[in-house]
Amino acid sequence: METVLNKNNKYKVFRASAIVCLIALSLSFVGCGKSAGSSGNYASTTIVKGSENIKPISVKSFFGNVAKNTGIYKMIHTPTPEEAAEEKASKEQMEIVKEEQMAQAAADLASHPVKGWQRLVMLAIGFLIVYLGAAKGFEPLLLIPIGFGTILVNIPGAGMGDGPDGMLHIIYSAGVGNEFFPMLIFMGIGAMTDFGPLIANPKTALLGGAAQLGVFATLFGVASMNFIPGIDYNMKQACAIAIIGGADGPTSIYVSGKLAPEMMAVIAVAAYSYMALVPMIQPPIMKLLTSKKERTIKMKQLRPVSKTERILFPLLLLVVTILLLPPAAPLIGMLAFGNFIKEIGCVQRLSKTVENELMNIVSILLSLGVGSQMTPEKIMHANSLGIIVLGLLAFCIATMGGLIMAKIMNLFLKEKINPLIGSAGVSAVPMAARVANKVGMSEDPTNFLLMHAMGPNVSGVIGTAIAAGVFISTYGM
Repeated sequence: METVLNKNNKYKVFRASAIVCLIALSLSFVGCGKSAGSSGNYASTTIVKGSENIKPISVKSFFGNVAKNTGIYKMIHTPTPEEAAEEKASKEQMEIVKEEQMAQAAADLASHPVKGWQRLVMLAIGFLIVYLGAAKGFEPLLLIPIGFGTILVNIPGAGMGDGPDGMLHIIYSAGVGNEFFPMLIFMGIGAMTDFGPLIANPKTALLGGAAQLGVFATLFGVASMNFIPGIDYNMKQACAIAIIGGADGPTSIYVSGKLAPEMMAVIAVAAYSYMALVPMIQPPIMKLLTSKKERTIKMKQLRPVSKTERILFPLLLLVVTILLLPPAAPLIGMLAFGNFIKEIGCVQRLSKTVENELMNIVSILLSLGVGSQMTPEKIMHANSLGIIVLGLLAFCIATMGGLIMAKIMNLFLKEKINPLIGSAGVSAVPMAARVANKVGMSEDPTNFLLMHAMGPNVSGVIGTAIAAGVFISTYGM
């Protein structure tokens, strides 16, 4: 039975949420703490625990880094020999740090031997994931291969996840750990995506942007998590964890590979798990933050979008990315390529291959690779559990951000939008849009919101890729 909240209860929930956010914000500034060997530093100059060796970023240096990593700057600026040498040394240092982090992570895993009951727990989790996908219909294309990957890697003595010859180890090393499969997935998403709803109603892009609140708000949660004994994240790891809030598995893998490769496994598992569980996580939040009257708002049919607009959109998107945020170009570039070959119409063989055969094959391999990381030593760990909790928090805040933005927009719009489509601002395409449509139809069977929800849904994909580019340009360049 659906629980109906009156206005007073809703106000209490909002007040409680505001208090929690204020506490997290306060703790984040306190968590930045005093840097080693210094005193009297404030939030703008202090560092998060574990980030002592990471160059601190002030507001000024943040915008300076982003500006220097734009395509425009790189096209008009010729680096001096000193700048070229500094950039080369910086890249070499980053590779050394990555190798050290990976070695430390491997040593930490080796120091915690796996107990028999832990494998049994992981096997049970694997079968539960398969059950949710096969019997309950929760994104079976994702959950079934992830569940089987979890089962296979935890079979005692099978060695399917052991290097160098284990099948699951080969799959993970060949395409997941090196960011290859995420790039192919973005190409497939582009070939499957219809940008028409976004082009026809550009203001829905604000909903996709608002959903990125979950990404950035999680940075505060990471700082507060460092107060818990046994949990220790630095700023690069915080950025990689925060991307989970976009509900975008490929982007999460890409960012963690750039900034926190030692955490890629559990971040990938968390991101794909929450993507698959969108039908369970989002509806309660949607009903909590909207009234029945709002959920039954009907929106006008979208205007027809010309073929010229559809062809030019991915090209313009790519040009803007090249000029303003090249670090996001690998993701947005593959998305634009996949969409362009779909819309141009003269390479249908390529488009159909990318959309169907290639996408299906890569999805199977990527999901098996993600499932292969569901091992006790990686999951049953304080830092890993913290990532799972933070990922859920980020995803919930992202959903709330889209819903609240839709309600704010309705204060100024003559033609109201249904706030439910704001929940589709996360980048789980097209799952979030389908959930928004399903919840809307549960209130009014004649209220079809799917195409309207696709606008914020695809803008959420772009928004999360942009957020990833900002993080990489800040800490990874």
